Amino acid sequence: MLGAIIGDTAGSVYEFNNIKTTDFPFFCFRSSYTDDSVMSFAVADWLLSDSEHTQSVLEETMVRIAHDFPCPMGGYGGSFYRWLFSGRERKPYNSWGNGSAMRVSAVGWAFDTLDETLRVAELSASITHNHPEGIKGAQATAAAIFLARNGKTKDEIKAYVEEMFGYDLHRTCDGIRPYYEFDESCQGTVPEAIIAFLDSNDFENAVRLAVSLGGDSDTLACITGGIAEAFYKEIPEEIVLQMWQRLPESFQLILQEMQSKFGYPLPIKI
Repeated sequence: MLGAIIGDTAGSVYEFNNIKTTDFPFFCFRSSYTDDSVMSFAVADWLLSDSEHTQSVLEETMVRIAHDFPCPMGGYGGSFYRWLFSGRERKPYNSWGNGSAMRVSAVGWAFDTLDETLRVAELSASITHNHPEGIKGAQATAAAIFLARNGKTKDEIKAYVEEMFGYDLHRTCDGIRPYYEFDESCQGTVPEAIIAFLDSNDFENAVRLAVSLGGDSDTLACITGGIAEAFYKEIPEEIVLQMWQRLPESFQLILQEMQSKFGYPLPIKI
């Protein structure tokens, strides 16, 4: 899960200032976790506190953490912002946006079966993103993380995602990069994020490839980083330490609880 947070942070300064190369400072003084990470921690906290996985508890958790961290870098999309902060009755709004996929990484670590992973990924998405594409994006991301952490090869992950979700993964970052533009949809983000993982040779390279595509760079790299961490099982120590120092204590505690409850292999010694 920390891999997703790292990806989000590495891409944060390029979301509205895209860079079409992998040669960039991984972190700079302006690099910060964004709304992608805030909601990722909200989903993780929900998994830790609610064994029944009820959407009412998820709503309470998302709203609480959003209010505790109200001004993340990047900012929430308009519809989701109104859902979080309007104070009116909250209902799903048929979104196909990539917010459902960027917040789901903890689900990929929390369960012993793929069926349960898919079920809870749908619950985490459909509280807001109940459009079929919004659900599919969350499920594909969580499934890729589950498969990666359980030792499946890239070819096996690719084949499963293509067959199950219908995404075209027979492309490359070099082929995508020249024409890719900002796209906030799941269907225009999740396949590209997975391709960045498939094209990579280690965790850092995966995140760099995702950011280099342009577009919604923090969300792309958040999704890619979550999968890459599960697959490579190593993140450079310096990157981990820099990220850890950027996290508030409450987020650090959630990661530690993920390690304690679900066996998440937190890549830092506490």
